[in-house]
Amino acid sequence: MPVEPYDSGQLTLRDGAQIYWEVSGNPEGVPLLWLHGGPGTGLGSGGYKRQPDPDKWLIVGLDQRACGRSSPLATEDGFDLETLRVPNLVADLEELREHLAIDRWLIVGGSFGSTLALAYGQAHPDRVIAFVLMAVADGSRDYVEWISEDVRRIFPEAWADFERGAQCRGGERLLDAYVRQLTDPDPAVRQSAALNWCTWEDAHMQLPGGLEPGLVLKNAQWREVYALQVAWAWSTQFTLPEGGVQAGLSRIAHLPAVLVHGRLDVSGPVAGAWRLNQDWPSSRLVVIEDEGHGGPQMTATWRAALEELYPLATQTR
Repeated sequence: MPVEPYDSGQLTLRDGAQIYWEVSGNPEGVPLLWLHGGPGTGLGSGGYKRQPDPDKWLIVGLDQRACGRSSPLATEDGFDLETLRVPNLVADLEELREHLAIDRWLIVGGSFGSTLALAYGQAHPDRVIAFVLMAVADGSRDYVEWISEDVRRIFPEAWADFERGAQCRGGERLLDAYVRQLTDPDPAVRQSAALNWCTWEDAHMQLPGGLEPGLVLKNAQWREVYALQVAWAWSTQFTLPEGGVQAGLSRIAHLPAVLVHGRLDVSGPVAGAWRLNQDWPSSRLVVIEDEGHGGPQMTATWRAALEELYPLATQTR
């Protein structure tokens, strides 16, 4: 089966926004939903399609609300950031499932994609076959405090530049300062803030065995959309309960899951994935000892997890 999409489109949502979606693989295969990270990265070049066996899976991808080929973008005049609340993104996924006439799907997500996957599963457990999650982000207050403040203990030099770029006013929080700059009417202010943000993210995600730095190499519009979505998500703690997705874990405790995390992931320490695994009897945690926030071994592991779950998926689709 080819890995290029055999169908794609723009789905108009309940509030008039549109999300881009695409489907590849086997039209008769087991439905698989891929959720990208960020929030705000979009599907990019579509490398996600090359991992699942295209003969076995019907592979669904989308540019989540307000990024990529979806519209409007988060940076457009008058855009309401409140529409990026996680429950709203969950509702978008459910609209897409209904549009594609899919009964149940296996959900694969990385980083923020794992957060959204778990939030969706907790809202619609009867629509999920299983989960395969990488670089797991639980969306808790602890997670946000680590990624937005505490990780400076490891990268003090890069953090100093990041903090200086925030230009906090009075007692303003750093995250709020970046949201303010990223929504400033002056394009130069927005572009500078986005570049500062992406430079910082490249710094803490580039440990050996992790992702190659490259956010600063993206075009200016991409950087603005990404930085604004992430800054707003962190500033609101993903609009989730204090414990993040851990709080609703009982709703999906019966669903199988494979959690893949790098031991060297300083962007989101393995402790979050470990806590989920401890409270999730049907989950399995695979820790890749020498990788960080992504890497070739993590990719191979989630590909193998799909093969492991395929027999179950064919019975419960």
